[in-house]
Amino acid sequence: MARLRNFSLTWAALIILLLSGSLEGCGHISVSAPIVRLGDPITASCIITQKCSHLDPESQILWRLGADLQPGGRQQHLSDGTQESTITLPHLNHTRAFLSCCLNWSNTVQILDQVELQAGYPPAVPRNLSCLMNLTTNSLNCQWEPGPETHLPTNITLKSFKSRANCQTQEDSIRDCVPKDGQSHCSIPRRHLLLYQNMVIWVQAENALGTSMSLQLCLSPMDVVKLEPPMLRTLDPNPEAPPPEPGCLHLCWEPWKPGLFINQKCELRHKPQRGDASWALVGPLPSEAFQYELCGILPATTYTLQIRCIRWPLPGLWSNWSPNLELRTTERAPTVRLDIWWRQRQLDPRTVQLFWKPVPLEEDSGQIQGYLVSWRPSGQAAAILPLCNTTELSCTFHLPSEAQEVTLEAYNSAGTSLPSPVAFSESRGPALTRLHAMSRDPHSLWVGWELPSPQPQGYVIEWGPGPSSTSNSNKTWRMEQSGSITGFLLKENIRPFQLYEITVTPLYQDAMGPSQHVYAYSQERGPSRAPELRLNHIGKTWAQLEWVPEPPELGKSPLTHYTIFWTNAQNQFFSAILNASSSGFVLHGLKPASLYHVHLMATSKAGAVNSTVLNLMTLTPEGSELHILLGLFGLLLLLTCLCGTVWLCCSPNRKNPLWPNVPDPAHSSLGSWVPTTMEEEAFQLPSLGTPPITKLTVLEEEKKQPVPWEYHNSSETCGLPTLVQPYVLQRDPRAASTQPQSQSGTSDQVLYGQLLGSPTSPGPGHYLRCNSTQPLLGGVSPSPKSYENLWFQASPLRTLAASAPSQEDDCVFGPLLDFPLLQGIQVHGVEGLGSF
Repeated sequence: MARLRNFSLTWAALIILLLSGSLEGCGHISVSAPIVRLGDPITASCIITQKCSHLDPESQILWRLGADLQPGGRQQHLSDGTQESTITLPHLNHTRAFLSCCLNWSNTVQILDQVELQAGYPPAVPRNLSCLMNLTTNSLNCQWEPGPETHLPTNITLKSFKSRANCQTQEDSIRDCVPKDGQSHCSIPRRHLLLYQNMVIWVQAENALGTSMSLQLCLSPMDVVKLEPPMLRTLDPNPEAPPPEPGCLHLCWEPWKPGLFINQKCELRHKPQRGDASWALVGPLPSEAFQYELCGILPATTYTLQIRCIRWPLPGLWSNWSPNLELRTTERAPTVRLDIWWRQRQLDPRTVQLFWKPVPLEEDSGQIQGYLVSWRPSGQAAAILPLCNTTELSCTFHLPSEAQEVTLEAYNSAGTSLPSPVAFSESRGPALTRLHAMSRDPHSLWVGWELPSPQPQGYVIEWGPGPSSTSNSNKTWRMEQSGSITGFLLKENIRPFQLYEITVTPLYQDAMGPSQHVYAYSQERGPSRAPELRLNHIGKTWAQLEWVPEPPELGKSPLTHYTIFWTNAQNQFFSAILNASSSGFVLHGLKPASLYHVHLMATSKAGAVNSTVLNLMTLTPEGSELHILLGLFGLLLLLTCLCGTVWLCCSPNRKNPLWPNVPDPAHSSLGSWVPTTMEEEAFQLPSLGTPPITKLTVLEEEKKQPVPWEYHNSSETCGLPTLVQPYVLQRDPRAASTQPQSQSGTSDQVLYGQLLGSPTSPGPGHYLRCNSTQPLLGGVSPSPKSYENLWFQASPLRTLAASAPSQEDDCVFGPLLDFPLLQGIQVHGVEGLGSF
């Protein structure tokens, strides 16, 4: 793309020069060097001749590199009337670009002249020059490594000349060999060579920035000759020749015809196709017969073979390896020892199950194709009766009644192994004692025993998944030839978490002892599943759960404990640990109408497992229960308020109640006003004899000054008791002298009236009224009328008892029929009081 762009710019500049004929030949560019090293500076100058006198003398000369204007040009007027502009490019980073000298003419940039600039590197020294003499093409082929790109046109030439005396002198020159563009190899034809004369060869690279040459080679063309490899093939079979021995191969090769006149040696390499075997090298091979017998390799194995050759004893180069040849070696008869074990069926003792294992006696014992169990009747040397022919390692057959021994052989296409006799002897030796087994790790079991007496010659150890069954296909066994061992580590076919039955049988000379067996686990499993949770009962704040424990399983570690987990809708987590014997649990502290997720985890020493999740919703409180609760709460609140009110009103310790307790005479009996514990006061009136006095007192709400009143012209006030409990006091007037009371002159009580007379006396009583204007219940002014309230003059009890009533006094005696508070009074024991 860059080249196309520069090419377009060049044509555009040429077109502009042709169109502006008046500027033709006005300018000329000269550069310090048109080709420089990439990144080096370059200097250029542009001179405007006198032919361009019609141009403005002050016209500015512009420089352009490619399509970019370049600043830094210096312009000056020379003495001959020409104008010159000089520019220096500090770094030329373009491998190829056009530098133009321009003027502003008619408001356009016109190119006066331009020059092409190139930048690159000098050629690198060619390396690794090597040459081979090819007898097929009769040419000397040379190749080399050219080095990095120069970005400049570079000429590569393969130069050579003939020489003598170890290439120290130059004789005849050989025509140069020029490779094609982009290639780094070249061939010198046979007509320019002397095959047995030395020559000097080198590579020269040249471009505008320099020349470089490779190291010179001094060689004779026949010393660097490279032969083509021969062709391997198998030797034709000869009916008269014996077959090859097992582990041997017969092969031959056809040499390369152009190299028949050259003495050479060859090498053979081979490797078996099975596995990741490496090549094995065999050589040198004899070159006269062109055939070879390779022995010492594996029988019944396919091999890959290759061959190569070199000029010998003169110098030369190894040929390439020949194409592959695949041959298979012949088989040999198996050379193995067969460890044999047998077992009779309990229901049919003549049915025998025979087991065996081949043990190789050599590194290459031969491939086994099958096994043959046979019996030779006594007295018939040539007669052999086969009982079983199989490729398995076990066989079941019916033993003839007269047979006490059979033979077992391994065979292949090359023959049979040595026969191994099997004698069916009875168990006459002692048994093993203290047989035990234990797990070492998940993939092994240790079985041990005590040595019996006499010591056995060997042992047969069998193991397989238990409990025992009639099928022995899953059984694994081995025979130990050493009778002094007291244990063995079983590693074959042992899987974790499996119950195994292990059987050990001692072997004696021509006899065997009874078999002993033991059970063992390779590793115990954790619980396979956890019990399923079931909801038994549920309430508002509790839930009763139950489960059925899983029955114990063989190979499973017993449970150590349960853990129950429950989570609410707010992802709050709760748990409880239970004994392994538990079968139920009650969740307490739950919230009503809430969703909970519950699951059970069963744990043993070998692991833990979770049950499925049980979702439960607690009950919602009913509406009637809520109403009952609200009613009870309201009743309790009302009772509390009533008790507080009663306490405030009726507490005897309170001096000032909230309101005075005034009896209503219209609806109550006077006797009912008298409390059980009443403090009595007696008033003695000498003029009227000694009748009892009943008086009414009312405690005012606010403390007021007593209103004085004269009683028989006495200045002393009528004394009243200070206690406020009784409203009605009744006592014998004769008791006043014996129980004097000291009363305060400033009592809170106000005396409204007195009733004279005894309740039990037949005569009518007398009523004393006080003209009091004080409101009965603390009402506001004006005071009630005289018949609506009474005035009493407070005086000490002693004065009241000594004085006599008078009509002129403020308090007059006599029944008042118009006093409303006394109209409904009925004194017990008195039929009437005068006109009452």
